Amino acid sequence: MARPSVAAERRVQIAEATIRCIGAHGYAGTTLDLVAEEAGMARGHVRHFAGNRDEMLVAAAWYLYFSDFPSGDDDAAPTGGSFLPTEVHDVETALDYLFGDFGTPGLENTAALAFVEAGRMNPDIHRIVAKAYESMHDEVAAVLAAASPSVDAAECARVAAGVVSIALGNVFMNDIEVTPARNAAARATAELLISTLGG
Repeated sequence: MARPSVAAERRVQIAEATIRCIGAHGYAGTTLDLVAEEAGMARGHVRHFAGNRDEMLVAAAWYLYFSDFPSGDDDAAPTGGSFLPTEVHDVETALDYLFGDFGTPGLENTAALAFVEAGRMNPDIHRIVAKAYESMHDEVAAVLAAASPSVDAAECARVAAGVVSIALGNVFMNDIEVTPARNAAARATAELLISTLGG
């Protein structure tokens, strides 16, 4: 019987440690040494399994946004990778996620914002962030299209763009101050926008 890949296990362990380090120390402050300490590995093991610092950060970005790594050297999103969690299967669960866990401040959101900022200077990170939010838009549009099969796909895509924008704005505001009233108002605005489909 084949043994599970230690390399795959270590890559996940390193990516998770990298995300925690970015959340705690920022993108610029995340070093191989800090990640090694956080992962409970020797620095040499981190280099062996994740490569240099830039490669480690790129892998962590893929993992943060898609919970997976791409196969090969292409820029395609990882097979089976999804921006939205697997439990999102309809409009209600999409809104529950977008105006719930997605907007909750924490190390992952801090790391996500750090990757957005890093993407301004690092084209590899920029491509990953752009793919992630494009994937989010496409997945929300697909959920809307499934809920409203008689509505034109382009209209579902336009409404999805608005819903995603509202959700992202809410994330930004939650980093300043979390208020249940604002979360509820943001979700109600997204619901109002969705109600215009086919109208």
